[in-house]
Amino acid sequence: MQHHSYAPTPPMGWNSWDCYGAAVTEEEVRGNAEYMAKHLKDYGWEYVVVDIQWYEPGANSDLYRPFVRLETDGYSRLVPAVNRFPSAAGGKGFKPLADYVHGLGLKFGIHIMRGIPRQAVHDNTPIKGTEATARDIAHPCSFCGWNTDMYGVDASKQGAQEYYNSLFELYAEWGVDYVKVDDIAASWLHGGPHLAEIELIRKAIDHAGRPMVLSLSPGPSPVEHADFFEANANMWRMTDDFWDRWPLLLDMFDRCEAWQGRPKPGCWPDCDMLPLGRIGVRASHPDRMTNFTRDEQLTMMTLWTIFRSPLMFGGEMRDNDEWTLSLLTNRGVLYMHKHSFGARQVSRADGKAVWTAEGPDGERYAALFNTGETAAEVSVSLSELGIDGGADAKNLWTGEGCGHLEDVLQWSIPPHGAALFQLTAG
Repeated sequence: MQHHSYAPTPPMGWNSWDCYGAAVTEEEVRGNAEYMAKHLKDYGWEYVVVDIQWYEPGANSDLYRPFVRLETDGYSRLVPAVNRFPSAAGGKGFKPLADYVHGLGLKFGIHIMRGIPRQAVHDNTPIKGTEATARDIAHPCSFCGWNTDMYGVDASKQGAQEYYNSLFELYAEWGVDYVKVDDIAASWLHGGPHLAEIELIRKAIDHAGRPMVLSLSPGPSPVEHADFFEANANMWRMTDDFWDRWPLLLDMFDRCEAWQGRPKPGCWPDCDMLPLGRIGVRASHPDRMTNFTRDEQLTMMTLWTIFRSPLMFGGEMRDNDEWTLSLLTNRGVLYMHKHSFGARQVSRADGKAVWTAEGPDGERYAALFNTGETAAEVSVSLSELGIDGGADAKNLWTGEGCGHLEDVLQWSIPPHGAALFQLTAG
């Protein structure tokens, strides 16, 4: 499928949600883009994504203001709030900001909610390319349980496809490279994914003619719909919003096991954003550096990369310390993330877990995890990793060689910690 070529490797970038909630400004987006271009682009990081409610002039945290007026154009489409994104003035939308990001050698993304703005339905504004109006295509009983901005779109109505076509035509004009669609992959209010609207969006992106990576949120996306997600999207969330709490990280081992075998070019089950560095800058959560310990941060990065989840950094990058930056710029780890395949869980018991993956030149990767509360020795036989005979081992996080192994890889790992190895037979 053509859209799989838009994301041949797991997308890597920055998203504004974890640090700025619904209230990010143009200055903050530009500043983080500049940081990425200077410090991370050389390592494969490329997407700069503006998360939810860029069309809400009064947004000030991660708490949504219900039923407020939003910025729209004459065709029932949301547009950037000029007080927060000054370059959007004069009907330019996100094109100036996207042009700026592209000028840095990066790609630009936005978040949208499924559906059509409630205010467009109440105002009964027109839809471009059809005689239908917003009220004609709205599904007023299909709405988000945690945000009041939108009604769902009834895919059976004349004008529904034209509405989504007009949205993605606009995003193509702006130069958008990545679209995260929310309240669509799972819904605690309606249950299950909104399959009909996903299909409308897939057709609309194809119609627009611009390669745009399609990311579906939130989760957990149902595994039984995996083939459908692959046929229509590039990324889909395996979890609800992921934050810097150990129980959520521990839970991700179950989710990765459920989705193992599915990551492949263009199709990426998504563990969600990386709540690293400084987060909660403008949010109801306290402004803080991540609550994860360094060992927990290594566990998260190791699991995300060997599973090959997309990597979307959530912190204010300009406040990164050397440790945080080091997690994002380890070439050996990122090479595995980009080029490995066949990731699978080898074992998990008694607070210990082992994952493995294959490399393009015959190398094997082994991730050893200690999810328990005390230090532990974690081991795996080379035969369990698919290696006949001995192997030379390298610790990817430290860059140190570990010598020649004959039968077993074993490592002492602190509580909530991880170690990651590259093994070369010989």
